[in-house]
Amino acid sequence: MNTVTSARARRWWRGWVLLSIGALGLVAVGLGTWCVLSAPPTYTSPPSRPVPDVPFVPTPHDIVMEMLKLAEVGKNDVVYDLGCGDGRIVVAAAKHFGARAVGVDKDPRRVAESLENVKKNGVEHLVTIVQDDLFNVDLSPATVITMYLLPSVNNALRPKLEKLKPGTRIVSHDFDIDGVRPKKVRRVRSEDSHREHTIYFWVIPFEKDTGEY
Repeated sequence: MNTVTSARARRWWRGWVLLSIGALGLVAVGLGTWCVLSAPPTYTSPPSRPVPDVPFVPTPHDIVMEMLKLAEVGKNDVVYDLGCGDGRIVVAAAKHFGARAVGVDKDPRRVAESLENVKKNGVEHLVTIVQDDLFNVDLSPATVITMYLLPSVNNALRPKLEKLKPGTRIVSHDFDIDGVRPKKVRRVRSEDSHREHTIYFWVIPFEKDTGEY
């Protein structure tokens, strides 16, 4: 009798232990699930849209003059050239129109060429060259923006340009900006390149594009 009772007691004890272990396992799984579900969601910022580098293709000198004339640049203006290359636009703005000018380029070779061009033309007192990505530069002092970029870059710049103060003039060589209507479009044949070039002119705030022009 004692043997039977002892065997039953051992079986009961083993069953109780196994049941306890199983219950603890379920509790652990439940707690782990609760922690995962109740944890605050992590936020991963979306990848920024890549903006392609713009190859340096210089604007012919006679087209530079037409761009600045179209914007009616004067001595009271501050001209920002985005992707200034060898500095020819900012040099022309300072030398021929008396304007202050800022050239922006992230390529150190272009910056070196611009600085040399500025010095050669004696306009150091009017021209500043900045080595930086044009999307990083504060454009708020500008009264005139000049550009010879890619269409995709023009479009990516649009939100930044829209924040400029009213009356700021924008001139683009060969490429427009999607969704906004230019004030003027001028087609000019260059004696330097022997081809026709298109110059687009806007004034901030932009006008919405409603059709062909």
